Amino acid sequence: MRCPCLVGVPYLELVHQLPYCPLCGSRIDLVVPGLCGSCGAAHYRNARPTAGALVVSGDKVLLVRRAIDPWKGHWDIPGGFCNGDELPAHAIRREIQEEIGLDIDITGLLGMWLDTYELDGSTFDTLNCYFLVDPGPDPIVHLDVSENIEARWFTASELPIGDIAFPKHQREILTTWAKQSGSQVV
Repeated sequence: MRCPCLVGVPYLELVHQLPYCPLCGSRIDLVVPGLCGSCGAAHYRNARPTAGALVVSGDKVLLVRRAIDPWKGHWDIPGGFCNGDELPAHAIRREIQEEIGLDIDITGLLGMWLDTYELDGSTFDTLNCYFLVDPGPDPIVHLDVSENIEARWFTASELPIGDIAFPKHQREILTTWAKQSGSQVV
């Protein structure tokens, strides 16, 4: 929950501008990145880490339809934010278990993409780590309907590219997966 004194101030402004140094408390009105003039502390605009999984079975990848904002109703790659003490590889195992009830084996890192996350008038940077994962033979999805309303397996040619959540990076991720698997996105 935000401090009541910051209600109405978009989060992006808070990330890019610091009125006070969080280390020494001096008034600094600093545009981040920059240094505190009193104590010399460096302040940065850091991305928040996320982890996503391309759950692949045969020639198909599993996507979920979001039940929540942002991008409610759009198809999404399963995943979420890393907790403060959590590596992305650990976060993706937790997120996949929570969202779709699968135990997975990570088979590789597909890549990392930068993006922004917008919710309730707030915007912040994200570093999105995507893994290739194996759900084992004959996976049975147990959907958490509080987060996603549907799950479906897609071949590369069936991907709903025009209806993808977080299109700035997820379209590229799905296209990368399709190319690596020898297919093309239509």
